Amino acid sequence: MSKFEIKSDSFYLDGKPIRILSGAMHYFRILPEYWEDRLFKLKGAGLNTVETYVPWNFHETREGEFNFTGRHDVERYIELAGKLGLHVIVRPSPYICAEWEFGGLPAWLLKNESIRLRCADEYYMAKVSNYYKELLPRLAKYQCTKGGPVIMMQIENEYGTYGNDSDYLRFLEKEMIDNGIDVPLFTSDGEAPLHLTGGTLPDVFKVINFFNSDPTDTFKHLLAMQPNMPIMCGEYWMGWFDHWGEPHSISKDSFNNFKSGAEGLLKMGASLNLYMFHGGTSFGFMNGANMLGTMYQPDVTSYDYDCALDEQGNPTPKYFAFRELVEKYIGKPEPLNLPEPTKAKAFGKVALTECAGLFSQLENLSDGIKKTPTPMSMEYFSQNYGYIFYRSKVRPLGKSSVRIHDVHDRAHVFLDGKREGIIYRNDEDESVEFNFEKQETTLEILVENMGRVNFGFYLKDFKGITDCVTVGGQKQFGWETYNLELDDISKVAFAPCKAQSIDGPTFLRGRFTVDEAVDTFLRCDKLTKGQVWINGFNLGRYWTPAGPQMTLYIPAALLKQGENELIIFETDAASALWVELTDKSEIG
Repeated sequence: MSKFEIKSDSFYLDGKPIRILSGAMHYFRILPEYWEDRLFKLKGAGLNTVETYVPWNFHETREGEFNFTGRHDVERYIELAGKLGLHVIVRPSPYICAEWEFGGLPAWLLKNESIRLRCADEYYMAKVSNYYKELLPRLAKYQCTKGGPVIMMQIENEYGTYGNDSDYLRFLEKEMIDNGIDVPLFTSDGEAPLHLTGGTLPDVFKVINFFNSDPTDTFKHLLAMQPNMPIMCGEYWMGWFDHWGEPHSISKDSFNNFKSGAEGLLKMGASLNLYMFHGGTSFGFMNGANMLGTMYQPDVTSYDYDCALDEQGNPTPKYFAFRELVEKYIGKPEPLNLPEPTKAKAFGKVALTECAGLFSQLENLSDGIKKTPTPMSMEYFSQNYGYIFYRSKVRPLGKSSVRIHDVHDRAHVFLDGKREGIIYRNDEDESVEFNFEKQETTLEILVENMGRVNFGFYLKDFKGITDCVTVGGQKQFGWETYNLELDDISKVAFAPCKAQSIDGPTFLRGRFTVDEAVDTFLRCDKLTKGQVWINGFNLGRYWTPAGPQMTLYIPAALLKQGENELIIFETDAASALWVELTDKSEIG
């Protein structure tokens, strides 16, 4: 058992001063087969600590149903870190941001439309309390006070950029203590005075998050509030993330700016946590999104982050630069004994030979038709992710416009089975004009959830049609809904493709053989937009014309020697029915 303390001049472990040199690495963005490899490389860079968030929605996807096995086994991840001699900092929800879907909050919270998030709302706090009773005892046994590697835990996350409810922060602090947490707690916020006054508690240790190539004066507001205490950058941003449809976020000066800032922190004696040290991948539907004013900005699948280890787990120039800085300012790290670079292979083109139109699969992929007077959100139907399909009969004649009021996030509009338009959440005009020629027309709308907002004031990001549909200005009533969470893709009934291209939402399947299971990258140049599954595993999203990400990372652990299955749900169009497995990553 050990004792970790924060005193006026330093951090102390068992009475000896310790400087925290940490790297952020999320177990939930890395397949378990690679946890030990990535942790070993983190230690090799001269770091003594690993930091991870714990996303609530990764462990309690359905209320009361908890998962801490396989990819969700945070306990094993902590054990592996301890086995390698690393300390661990845990940031255990309820909110994590992290460019992760809904900032880690579970979608089922929004079933209660009146809920108030991240504050002393009684309903919200009761759900947090139930979750903490399941999570925190699992973490408590790995504290250094119990012989484990965990030395610190965070209360909330960057709360000062959101609110100032100290009663809520006190509630979280008490819940953590009552559930056995006895290592030091801390808050992390931006450097501005408003962030620090809103997001901190007077008697709880504070760190700040930032990127600054010259951090000399960055701690001035923190020091004014927390004098005579060790200083720590809780997130020193090594790179940044990307949004679909925007330029790649990393500039040509990224390396030099990072090196300059990291050197400044080490020179001034600060402790730090490199965010991210290794980013990994937001597999499946778990990417988050931002709001810039009223503009919705969904994050790409890759979370490479231009950091010390790339998405594939290979060291980058920033890795070696930081190790050199550690040697210069801290002392010579242990001899570097890195494994060979992770192998990648180009397996070539994969023909997509089997097809299944979405309309023919609605019954297979949903739990049946739901009938409501008005179109309702995913959350109303207890649906977390994926797509939602609406159908109604409309009766105008002649020219008229169909308007979807407040669609979240991207809608395909069909009349009598023919797609007539696509409406995106950022479009100024949420309507499509039609010429209605029959007394009664079937109106169908497929909406994609492209990721809930994970940061800022718009966290209550309901998905699907969140208001109403009007035709010629008249509200349309009488709707049938299919919930397409797509959590079991094996239910799709395929048949041989009859054409060499498609137009419209269609499932595509191809099979390919590999002589060895090694990493590869998927290119979908002839496709437009959709979702990919490899051997039943939800790999993530692609959006080829939007970019900047052009390849999806396929870790070797998802492949098997011999035949493999690739399934794609293409929502828009494919000019040719093939994709390519290449050995080169292109993310921006």
